[in-house]
Amino acid sequence: MRPLTEEETKAVFEKLANYIGKNLVHLIDRDEDDAYCFRLHKDRVYYLPLPMLHLATSVARPNLISLGTCFGKFSKTQKFKLGITCLDWIAKYAKYKVWIKPSGELPFLYGNHVAKAHLGRITEDTPEHQGVVVYNMADVPLGFGVTARSTIDTRKLDPTGIIVFHQADVGEFLRDEDTMF
Repeated sequence: MRPLTEEETKAVFEKLANYIGKNLVHLIDRDEDDAYCFRLHKDRVYYLPLPMLHLATSVARPNLISLGTCFGKFSKTQKFKLGITCLDWIAKYAKYKVWIKPSGELPFLYGNHVAKAHLGRITEDTPEHQGVVVYNMADVPLGFGVTARSTIDTRKLDPTGIIVFHQADVGEFLRDEDTMF
């Protein structure tokens, strides 16, 4: 487990900034008693408290499987992909949100995009190609994605038009449990 390099940090923060914007500061600048850090282990980026990091130094690297919250992983071409395991942190600080109707929850959890017919609410002034967190109508985060249209354009769209491109959802825990960790 090692700290992220400058390029890796830039890639992670750019991806996170697409979803939480300026609230990224809340992940980084924390109180001394509640300090967290990002670490890389086997191409996966983990977000963990500093006391946990100090305890992990006593475990040999080959024996260490996971530590803290996995935010995502780097591909072989060094592109960073956010994982569903970071949904709790992203949902906490999300700038733009989308709520879907009960009829649209199951299709989204099966990996489909969000259509306008399933849209319940959307944050005002959401731009096109912006990272959003997808909630059900009871404010439970279901996943995240990227908007296909801005808030203004969604009003003119037909019911079958795509509003949010699917990126990750909580259904991945069941669909991809063999390859997730």
